[in-house]
Amino acid sequence: MALHSKILLGLLCGAVLGVSANLGLGPEHAAIALVDRYLAGPVGQVFLRMLQMVVMPLVFASIALGVAGVGDVRRVGRMGAKTLAYFLGTTALATGLGLIAVRLVQPGTHIAVATREKLLADYAAKAADKIEAAHTADFGVDTLVGIVTRNPIASAVDGDMLGIIFFGLVFGAAVSMIRADLRQAMTTWLEALAEVVTTIIDFAMRLAPYGVAGLIFGVTSRFGFDLLAPLGLYVGLVLAALLLHATVTMGLIIRLLIGVSPLVFFTRIRASLVTAFSTSSSSATLPTNIRVGEERLGIPPQVCGFVYPLGATMCMNGTALFEGITVIFLCQVFGVSLDAGQMAVVMGMAVITSVGAAAVPGGSIPLMVGMLAMFRVPPEGIAVILGVDRILDMARTAVNVLGDHTAAAFIARSEGLWDPGQLPVDEPAPRHESDLPAHSRRSL
Repeated sequence: MALHSKILLGLLCGAVLGVSANLGLGPEHAAIALVDRYLAGPVGQVFLRMLQMVVMPLVFASIALGVAGVGDVRRVGRMGAKTLAYFLGTTALATGLGLIAVRLVQPGTHIAVATREKLLADYAAKAADKIEAAHTADFGVDTLVGIVTRNPIASAVDGDMLGIIFFGLVFGAAVSMIRADLRQAMTTWLEALAEVVTTIIDFAMRLAPYGVAGLIFGVTSRFGFDLLAPLGLYVGLVLAALLLHATVTMGLIIRLLIGVSPLVFFTRIRASLVTAFSTSSSSATLPTNIRVGEERLGIPPQVCGFVYPLGATMCMNGTALFEGITVIFLCQVFGVSLDAGQMAVVMGMAVITSVGAAAVPGGSIPLMVGMLAMFRVPPEGIAVILGVDRILDMARTAVNVLGDHTAAAFIARSEGLWDPGQLPVDEPAPRHESDLPAHSRRSL
């Protein structure tokens, strides 16, 4: 059975057992407390702690590697600057759309007041002061100054993700400017660190079916059906926002900035979209992206070889939109209200941390745990959405890949290297890497 199927099965088993216990024995029964204390709770906490363990090294390695991978900005020049601006601009548009949608629909508020109060009592009793701080904290000059960490190690220990992000950005920029041999050595080290962290995430995700079952049992045994309806509304909202961004926001960019009919563009890249949707991995879709970009869109190899690998790490429209909606949803679930300044922080964090998300299935989950801690939401809250994350992961990866293709087409056209009016003849694309042109195989 595939891992995502096991996670869904774990969610269903935990939810069924929890709801059954809630209805049959009552939420305060001693047997439920015993199971949660000595079985379900510990299993869920082990899984959760493994995710929390890798948040800071994952953010640092991914962001530093992404910035260093651009190369010396002075050398890359105009194309590199335009590529980064496009990635960040479209990701910010996606995040803004997601935040507007979740503020309008407010799926997390469709929970009875008594249920929300019990959630806070059960999951956040030890963090009551921190939750109060989230209500009263202001976003101002001190917050901006505080982003510049005085001690990155202390920031990692304290869970200061903004400080680690800033250090990662500066570190990656510095790596891109040092001597070539040293730059290669440091890049290799960062790649190794990112690979190690990703492997640890893989270990954690192997525990996910059991961890999700344990965590969701603890929630549903206390609250029964009260959390399930808002969860369905949340899933529908994320999927609708992703579809709206892909068809309207990106559709306008394709029409106005790229100069191609959106329908024609989507038809040309459908192989990439299907691969992204089925694998939930931007990295796994990279070979298909390069092939489709060169053969179905006619984008020059030098643009494909630069934009697509960078996009697999840094162009995360769908991930940023998902993270923004999820953070606000869980804040609503746990009764943590955010003002305009804090919403701006959520938007900025979603844009930046989406770059730090591993380009593999479930790669954004550890970062979500870290963001929840920033806004004083109990990390256990991630259990509410883990079981439905697979379908959302598939959809947001497809949106990420759409962003990669629009970026490549935009950069190629703006550099005068591609004419949108002269697309290649529409013919079946090769099925195997061996069928790729030699320059495509070299770029891989």
